[in-house]
Amino acid sequence: MRRVLGAAALVVVAFAPVVPAASEALVEAGYVVFAVNPRAASRYRDRHTLSGAKSDPGDAKMLAELVRTDRHNHRQVAGDTALAEGVKVLARAHQTLIWERTRATHRLRCSLREYFPAALETFDDLAHRDTLAVLAKAATPTDAARLTPGKIRTVLRNAGRQRNIETRADTIAAGLRAEALRAPAAVEAAHGATTRSTVAIVAELNAQISALAGELAIHF
Repeated sequence: MRRVLGAAALVVVAFAPVVPAASEALVEAGYVVFAVNPRAASRYRDRHTLSGAKSDPGDAKMLAELVRTDRHNHRQVAGDTALAEGVKVLARAHQTLIWERTRATHRLRCSLREYFPAALETFDDLAHRDTLAVLAKAATPTDAARLTPGKIRTVLRNAGRQRNIETRADTIAAGLRAEALRAPAAVEAAHGATTRSTVAIVAELNAQISALAGELAIHF
């Protein structure tokens, strides 16, 4: 067993990009593993071929030369504990969901700008629970015209707001009813359907982001 581990320590492995499961298994087995940024690997590839063409044998030779001559410029992969690996997985997923929410709110903003600019003037944060709750009930100017301050207060309470409900409801009602050019009814209805869909996606992303944040808090 000592001979095997000793032989493994003499072998240097490079990944570009890093394959977590494989690199962790090799580190645990005693191999020396280096993580190479794919962009850096691309620059090294230019040393060996002018065409920049990729091939498995060519990349294997390039990575072997890289760790033979320039390993000091790259990060050696250290074996993390199971807890650390778990936290990395959760943190990565949490960040990905935040990026997904940002993309979804950008789509929502672009859609509202096309047919319901009053909503953009009324709501600063399109991912906020108040915004999502109201837009789920009033996704078009026509729906907003029928939404009274009393109904908005009920929507805000159901969404979890506890303070300044009446003032906020009056502000929202006035903002959504502001005069603006209207799209044709069929176009407005189509936009409303896409808005409700996007609102539901953002609301679910909010829930999952909170759930992962809770898991992270437990691990930390």
